[in-house]
Amino acid sequence: MLTLHRVRAVRLAPAEAPEGAEPLPGYAVVVDGDRLAAVGPYEELLAAYGDRARIREWDGTLTPGRHEPDGAALLEATYHPDPREAAELGTEPLTGAALAALPMTEVRWGASARRGLQRLLALGTTTLAGPFTHPAVRTAVQRSGIRQTPRPPRTSPARAGGAAEAPSHSLAPGAPAEAPSHSLAPGAPADFAVFAPDGSCLATVLAGRLVHRRR
Repeated sequence: MLTLHRVRAVRLAPAEAPEGAEPLPGYAVVVDGDRLAAVGPYEELLAAYGDRARIREWDGTLTPGRHEPDGAALLEATYHPDPREAAELGTEPLTGAALAALPMTEVRWGASARRGLQRLLALGTTTLAGPFTHPAVRTAVQRSGIRQTPRPPRTSPARAGGAAEAPSHSLAPGAPAEAPSHSLAPGAPADFAVFAPDGSCLATVLAGRLVHRRR
């Protein structure tokens, strides 16, 4: 099914934008299955696809999405508490000594990773760096649809025993992230995010699927 995403503007990847990475007002994208079918002025895309496409409207800027360079640390050196554990553990991610005090099993690592991935999707994350040593975490990442990239050289080395170092920043709106590596061009994977003027993420799309929508 075709979906036409109408937004305030589209920000292309720097290499694709003739004027740098400035947003293009009035642009939109068309998604066909898991791929981008077209990128261009909304009125032109509406004329070409409007009779066949579902239209989604977002009050924000559509971008290629956020890359998380500390993905392994955020999922394998961090515990994301279950809301039912809030009275005992709080709601913020746990690292260091607080994490070491928890009896972690593969089942618990998998559940924590799923909650961490939901936090990443809510930030507009579409790629993250691995690799992942815990089988349950690897499975959670694969099922999430977020694309995994090799760990960049600047990422802290793994600790003894295979655990990644704790991340250097929090999972919060506006947290640092590297520039996206994927494209917003026809034929490219339909992976992108839409950000409101205040920087918060309105929606995240992976392989054409809406995997996060701000309530």
